[in-house]
Parts: sequence; structure tokens; C-alpha cells
Amino acid sequence: MAAHPVAAPAMALSGRVRAMEPRRSSAKSSAFATGGKCAAKARATFARGRNTVTRAVVTPPTTHDNARPDTTLRPVSAAAVDSSKALEQFRSMGGASRYASEAKSSIVSIGLSIHTCPVEVREKMAVPEDKWEEAVKQLTSYPHVEEAGILSTCNRMEIYVVALSWHRGVREVEEWMSQYSGIPLDELREHLFLLRDQDATSHLLKVSGGLDSVVMGEGQILAQVKNVFALGENVEGFGRHLSGLFKAAITAGKRVRSETSIASGAVSVSSAAAELVQMKLPSNSFDGCRVMIVGAGTMSRLLVKHLVSKRCTEMTIVNRSAGRVEELQADFPEANIKLALMDEFLPLAAEHDVIFTAASTGVIITKDDLAAMPAAAACVDGKRRLVDIAVPRNVDADCGEDANTICYNVDDLKELVEANKEARERAADEARELLAQEQAGFEAWRDSLETVPTIKRLRGKAEAIRASELEKAMGKLGDGLTKKQMKAVEELSRGIVNKLLHGPMQALRSDGTDPAQVSQTLVNMHALEDMFDLKNDGVPGSRNGKK
Repeated sequence: MAAHPVAAPAMALSGRVRAMEPRRSSAKSSAFATGGKCAAKARATFARGRNTVTRAVVTPPTTHDNARPDTTLRPVSAAAVDSSKALEQFRSMGGASRYASEAKSSIVSIGLSIHTCPVEVREKMAVPEDKWEEAVKQLTSYPHVEEAGILSTCNRMEIYVVALSWHRGVREVEEWMSQYSGIPLDELREHLFLLRDQDATSHLLKVSGGLDSVVMGEGQILAQVKNVFALGENVEGFGRHLSGLFKAAITAGKRVRSETSIASGAVSVSSAAAELVQMKLPSNSFDGCRVMIVGAGTMSRLLVKHLVSKRCTEMTIVNRSAGRVEELQADFPEANIKLALMDEFLPLAAEHDVIFTAASTGVIITKDDLAAMPAAAACVDGKRRLVDIAVPRNVDADCGEDANTICYNVDDLKELVEANKEARERAADEARELLAQEQAGFEAWRDSLETVPTIKRLRGKAEAIRASELEKAMGKLGDGLTKKQMKAVEELSRGIVNKLLHGPMQALRSDGTDPAQVSQTLVNMHALEDMFDLKNDGVPGSRNGKK
């Protein structure tokens, strides 16, 4: 397939930015191809009056197992013969080839991840939950962004948009990212990745399945994808296409974890943090270590769970309020959890050897604070461990300069990727097959949405003709009809129209679960647009996909 020209903003990205064109999978291509060679004349006919091509054209194969034999078309006149040839010519284009070449909104993913960007930049782009809705509103206020959703975690900040013009949409998203973070665009582009259409949807499914995580198969990312879907449910800018995409990603993530062994071993940032510290301690054990956790949210809860599983049952949890810590005390009765409030943090930190931080308060400890503390216990060789799994960071960058302190952050968890690598790779291969199935289902569903404007135009045109002809008939009949008779005539006209439209409407409906059925539906759609001259009829309503 010929590569599509990359627009200016994508070209401006550095070599680390991946700008990929949509690829039709083999199943998709075969489903949207019905045999024969593309006829130049037919292509010109169907392309007439269209906007500039923005998607690559999928060239259909010369044969197809499901192509109908010519004997199924039985023309009874010269006109029928010409119509039959035209239909076969259109079928030979695969239906979807023309469909794919039309101007159409693109799904674009642009953002930063632990693979391409240091934590210093990611923390400036982090979008907390209380700012999520406002960020989506700002993004969809741009003229070429129809829908928007943001996946912001400690390891990634990814923006998904449905863009009317993908290269203009990318430029607008980049502009917003630069304004939000305060990072100059040229500097930001050094760390960005950019994906479009099937590459973008495939990426989100991989993220949800845990294939793009530092710790492959980690379960926390699936919960974060679910949270994006929940946040977007009542937000206007999180429209039909992105809602469907994130729903497919959630389904894919669940299947990967239930049908493969990818989730074995350390499977979350919190569990990886506990495992990393255990690996680095002199005795490879928490025995005798005084452990503190700062924060009592989801990550801290997981951390307690994994520390207890590693026989670390003595710990202090510091939080702004007592409520959540008390819940943890109740949920983990096997652990001796001591409660402390944030204003006690620094004095207590001096009494602990291993400190995990997962608070949303920003920097809470600096090099100067450490300098005033005594050395840690002998069980950790006198060196205090600070493990910062928060974004933005809780531990100041200069803490690593303290001679008696060893610091870790989320970027250091990459070491655990090597553990059980071979087994995880086998599970990843199985997961990719499942993800491909889920992506094919989503793409078929998205393609099935293309018939909705045609259905509206066809019904609108039929209703306009019905109303016009009824008015003419009523004028000829005069005022002699009773109200009951006039109602009967109007119901008659509606009944005739509904019965005539029943067949075409059925031909335009598809639930999107069967790619072959979607292909046939798109063929029907274009044929009906030509028959009823619907291409130039406007469809009333707001921008596509908006709720």
C-alpha cells in the first residue's frame, strides 16, 4: 500500500516520534474486498465530487472466495445489463476501497510514555482527575478536534482524539500540550509519539492488555483505562467513537488477563516497587526493616497487599487524613499498620529505613531534609531507601546526592522487565492474537457507523417527497374531506413510504460484528446514495460523534 504523505506537524516531529499510517489487516482487507480489478472509469465515477483523499486506498485482491457468481444477477433488459455491469464493477473495487478513500475523521493518539520520555517531562503533562473534564473541553474547542480523551498515569500521558483533519488536529493537540505543560513545542516534540487510525486503536488495546507496560501484564493500567471510560461517560467531548474504542480496550484487557498467563509475577507498579526493593536489600528480605508508606490511595493499597505477601507486616502509613488508613487497617488485619498524619512525616521518616511515597502532594522531602536525619539501620547497610512511585514526584531530584540514601522512581522499575521474560513473551504472543480479534471487531463496528448519515438522508428525502405530494393531493381534493378522511390519506402515504423504505433500511443496518456483513452494507450504502442522489443532501445535526 502506498504511504500517505505525512502532514507538516507530523514531519516536524523528531526521529523518536512515530507517525504511522493506518493499515488494513488481512482479515479486514479480505472482508472489504469482493473480487475483480479496480476499473479506472468506475473509480472516477464514484470519486466525483469528493473532497481530497485523506486515507490510503486499500487495493482489493483479484479474487475472493465469497464473491457471488455472475449467475446470481439475471438482467432482463439492456438497462438491467448495464446496471448489472456497473454493480459488478463497483463490487470489483471492494466497496471499502472507495469508502476508505473518502474524507473521513481519523482517530489519533499523541502523547508521552516511559519508553520515550523522562519523568521530568511527564510530570508536567500529568492531568489529574479533577482537571480531566476541563482538559477535554479545551481540546474539543479546537476546530478540527471532534472528540477527546486523556489517559494520564505515572508511566504515560496519552491523548486520543477524533480529528476532522488529522494533520490539523495533531497541530492543535500539540499546541494544547505545549500550553498546558509550559514546555516549548520543539522540546516537547523530542519525546512525543504519534499514531493514527488502526495504529492508534491497536496501541490503546495493547496498553490496556499490559503489553506496553514496564512490567508486562500489570493490572493497574486496565483499571486506569476503565477510569477514563467512567470519567468520559457524562462529558460531551468524549463522544461515540472514543467511547466505543475505550469499551473495546477494556474488553481486550480483560480477555488478555483471563485467557493468557501474562499477569504472572509482578504485575503492577506497586508490586514491582515492593519486589525491586526486596531484590536490592542486602538480605533480599524486609526482615528487621522499618517500612513507611506515604499516601493511602489505590497504589498504596496495592503496595500494602504486596508487602504483606512478602512477609513485611510492620509498617507506618502517613496520610493527610486518618479515614483511608483506618480502612487499610481494617482490610489488612494480619499487618501491624501504624497511623500518622502528614505533619509528622519528616520526624518519622528519620526513624524508617524504607520509605515508599505515593502521595498527590508534590515534593515532600529534599536533600537538606535527609542531611538532618541519622543513618538508617544496619539491616540496610545504613542506607535509607526512598522509593517514589508518584507522578508528580514526591522525592526531590537532589535526594540521590545524599551519601546515605538510595533513591528509586518509576523509571527504575524497568529492571523487573527481565524477570520471567521468556514466559511473558510467549504469553504476549497469545495476547496479540486476542487483541487483533478485538481490534477487528472495533474497526467493523466503526465502519458500520458510516451508514447512519445515509439512513438519515434517505428517510429525510422520502419524508420531504411524501409531504410535498400529500400537500398537492390535498389541494386537488379540496375542502370536502373530513378530518378522519384526511388522517386516513396521510396514514396511507406514510404507510406506503415506510413499506418502500423497509428493504433499503434493512440493507443499511449492521451491528458491526461481522466484517463481511459490514462490507456488504457499505456496498449497499454507496449504491443507494447513487440511486436516490443522496450524496449532496446535507444531514442536519451537530458534528459527528458529539453527544
